[in-house]
Amino acid sequence: MAIKIERKIVKYHVQKPEDKAAVKPAEKARAPEPKAALPAAMEPETVRDKSGRTAKVIRMHEKLERPEMLIGQTYKIKTPISDHAMYVTINDILLNEGTEYEQRRPFEIFINSKNLDHFQWIVALTRIISAVFRKGGDVTFLVDELKAVFDPRGGYWQPGGKFMPSIIAELGHVIEKHLQAIGLMRAPALDVHQRKLVDEKRAEFEARAKQADAFAKPHFPEGAQLCGRCSTAAVVMMDGCMTCLNCGDSKCG
Repeated sequence: MAIKIERKIVKYHVQKPEDKAAVKPAEKARAPEPKAALPAAMEPETVRDKSGRTAKVIRMHEKLERPEMLIGQTYKIKTPISDHAMYVTINDILLNEGTEYEQRRPFEIFINSKNLDHFQWIVALTRIISAVFRKGGDVTFLVDELKAVFDPRGGYWQPGGKFMPSIIAELGHVIEKHLQAIGLMRAPALDVHQRKLVDEKRAEFEARAKQADAFAKPHFPEGAQLCGRCSTAAVVMMDGCMTCLNCGDSKCG
């Protein structure tokens, strides 16, 4: 490209290839090294608060140092396929404490159990999940990934009647419960019409069950036969003769 020269040339020097190779190492050492800039996700974000003032907001990132004390919760997992319970502890870090941008984010997870059969995958899983927590961003995808793990030997039923396909899936439910508690996930809720329909069906089922129990409650010995006279399952063998315990009808007269 052409360069327009607007001033008079008074000095000039032609640089030769051997001049480039003669650069002294000392001059390179004196040159200041450029400071590596932090990624955008690690720099404090400048935002405006409600009063219009600017504030520095810290987001979760992997270079964030662990404070001396963390807040957390411990959840107990007791499965019918193991004699020993598992205790899952999730510790959270509090970002921007004391400001309107205060946020609680998961920082690390620990799993403790007396069952040493699961020791290897417990250590590996806790390290991976903790690394994902510290990475920052949207960590809610872990819930769906863990809940989609199925045990080839079959799952189990929880005491409340909920089916768990594996222990890993129940760990996903525990993380989901914790993320809902700290506000990172919304608990699934039914709308007004769905809730009304569920309540109506529940009341209908309970009324039907009460009516069935009133007639199905056994008043006579189990295994009694139906009486042809009073149509009651109360006929049993007594003294070698079939006798109804409800109306007294007997084959022997």
